[in-house]
Amino acid sequence: MRYFLLLLVIEILPSFTGAQSGILKTTKGKLNFVSQAPLETIKAGSAHLIGAINITTGNYSFKVAMKSFEGFNNPLQKEHFYENYMEIDEFPDAAFVGKIIEPIVEGKLQKVRAKGMLSIHGKTNEAIIELDLSYDGIEMIFSGKFDVLLDDYDIHVPRIVSKKISTIINVSVRGVLQR
Repeated sequence: MRYFLLLLVIEILPSFTGAQSGILKTTKGKLNFVSQAPLETIKAGSAHLIGAINITTGNYSFKVAMKSFEGFNNPLQKEHFYENYMEIDEFPDAAFVGKIIEPIVEGKLQKVRAKGMLSIHGKTNEAIIELDLSYDGIEMIFSGKFDVLLDDYDIHVPRIVSKKISTIINVSVRGVLQR
C-alpha cells in the first residue's frame, strides 16, 4: 500500500506546485528473472513494469503484477510459480519504492544507486540496486541487474526440487520513462 501512496505523491503533488514537468512515467518497463540451478534453468519475464520518478527529488515507485510473467520451460512450471511460490492470489504485485541516491545529471550516462524498499511475496526489505541511467531532458533510459534471495522474501523451495530451483534469483530490469 505504501508504494501506491508514494506513486500518488509523485504523480499528483507536482501538479499542484506547477512542477509536473519533473515527472517521468512508464507502463512498459521490462523485468526478467533467471533461476540457474544444477538441473534446470528457468527464465521468465514481464513487459508490464509500471512506475514513475520525480527527476527533481529522485523519488520513484515501481510495481509489477506477478501474473504478468511469461516464459518458463512449460505450463506446469508457470502454474507452480504463480500458485506455489509467489502465491499471486494473496500477493499479486511486487514493488520497489525509494530514492535515487546520486543526483540525476541531464545529458550524461551515469551509474546510480536506487535505494528503497523492495516488496515481494508480502515481505518488504531494504535494497540498493545499481542502475545505468541516461536522461536527456525528455526521457530516461534505465537498466540494471540484482539478485533476490528467496529466503529474504519467505519463498521456500521444497527439498525435492532444490536441484531445479535456485534460492538466488538473478533479476534484470530495463525501461524508458517519459513525460
